Amino acid sequence: MATRDAAMRLLSPLERLVAHTSLVSTEPFLDPGQFSWPRPLEQNWRTIRAELDSVLVHCDDLPAFHEISSDVAAISDERWRTFFFCAYGIRSEANRARCPQTAALLDQVPGLVTAMFSILTPGKHIPPHRGLWNGVLRYHLGLRVPDPQRCGIRVGGQTRHWREGESLLFDDSYEHSAWNDADSTRVVLFLDVRRPCRFPGSWVNHAVVGAASISPFVLDAGRKHRAWERNFTARAGDTS
Repeated sequence: MATRDAAMRLLSPLERLVAHTSLVSTEPFLDPGQFSWPRPLEQNWRTIRAELDSVLVHCDDLPAFHEISSDVAAISDERWRTFFFCAYGIRSEANRARCPQTAALLDQVPGLVTAMFSILTPGKHIPPHRGLWNGVLRYHLGLRVPDPQRCGIRVGGQTRHWREGESLLFDDSYEHSAWNDADSTRVVLFLDVRRPCRFPGSWVNHAVVGAASISPFVLDAGRKHRAWERNFTARAGDTS
């Protein structure tokens, strides 16, 4: 936690530069219509969900978020599970092979930093927290939303509810929280995408995201995910 707090203090002036040079809104929630890439994801959400369903057969074997990324240890437990495609330069080729059509769609998203299925089982509440860097925007595509009124997210004091086949786009550097009070599992396609900025914010953003890819947090997460991937492949069988 002390390391994270120190990083946030160090990045604070750079965040102000990114916000000043941003080519899109700096409000908590953004209009996905400002971008062209969400539309193909929405149009193909049933295809993505079909591949998700093949993954959920093994839900109990999927890692909790904190088992991969120690950075979220304070807010994750066994009720928040993940299925990663990529994160800060680390790609899961085995997971991509299990969901090839989803992977092909993700390859068309410009500035993609992170992609995963984010799985909240019933009763999970993610407490208020904030992301480390405003140079990435967070995107959610609703894939399994059992009851929109009982599954929601609050960002910067504004509340939204996921709906299947629909997009939410927000700035996770605002304090945010999420919950699933429904009786079954909620799943979204979860992406982090670089915020478009004009120079010099664009250069700073690229440098910070690049530096994050070689940080101890990300390198450790990569090692943990590779270990999980080997074990999962042995249990679930080869994807070829």
